[in-house]
Amino acid sequence: MDPTLIFAGFVVGGVIGLCGVGGGALMTPFLIQYGISPAIAIGTDLVYALFSKSIGAWLHHVKGTVNWGIVGRLALGSIPASLACMAMLGELAERDIDYQWLIRDIVGVMLVLTASAMLLPLRKNNKKQWGKHALDSSRHTGYLTVLMGALLGFVVTLSSIGSGAIGAAVLILLYPLLPAISIVGTDLMHAVPLVGVAALGHWQLGNVDFPLLGSLVAGAAPGVWIGAKLGTRLPEQHVRKVLAIALLLIGIQMVIY
Repeated sequence: MDPTLIFAGFVVGGVIGLCGVGGGALMTPFLIQYGISPAIAIGTDLVYALFSKSIGAWLHHVKGTVNWGIVGRLALGSIPASLACMAMLGELAERDIDYQWLIRDIVGVMLVLTASAMLLPLRKNNKKQWGKHALDSSRHTGYLTVLMGALLGFVVTLSSIGSGAIGAAVLILLYPLLPAISIVGTDLMHAVPLVGVAALGHWQLGNVDFPLLGSLVAGAAPGVWIGAKLGTRLPEQHVRKVLAIALLLIGIQMVIY
């Protein structure tokens, strides 16, 4: 195992444990800068994210903070969009068309968008708003949720970035009455099938490096635990702002260069 990659997994795992988002936005550009091809970096990071997000989603399910109605609406758009994106990537691979430059630019743009989304403050919990009133029954809201799910499914499959911070931003905009804890839980639960479909597709294309994945997971396990411990002692908003600025700078750098 590569000590540098183990350390990277540890750092990113710590970030996930500390503030819950930013894992893909940090790991994918790091792997690309480290010399891993964009396709391999994205495919491997998606499998890495599947493990970490599954644990978080299960914990929120146990706590009852997942709004399954919203999860279903998002998945109705994101899963077909993810499959369509994988079909497009497969067609490009068969025609031997180089799309690495496109992925790099998409990653840069997604980093900028993710940083912007992370600067949006989550609403404070309000128990009176929880339950039936948290899910807007408006037909327009339902259609918009499916549409935004489709957009999220496409860009996450293409770049491995956005299932956390951008997904949460979508929920904040469409369901402003939803408590913050439910936004996190619902976003994580929707990310599991989306990331799972995308990871499976990239694995079938040969874009998953399992020795690389092993190094990242080896570092992530203690990183998540330590990050979660620190997260109870540090102001979350300060951590998120510093992380967002870092992602913004990395994204601009990748788009320009």
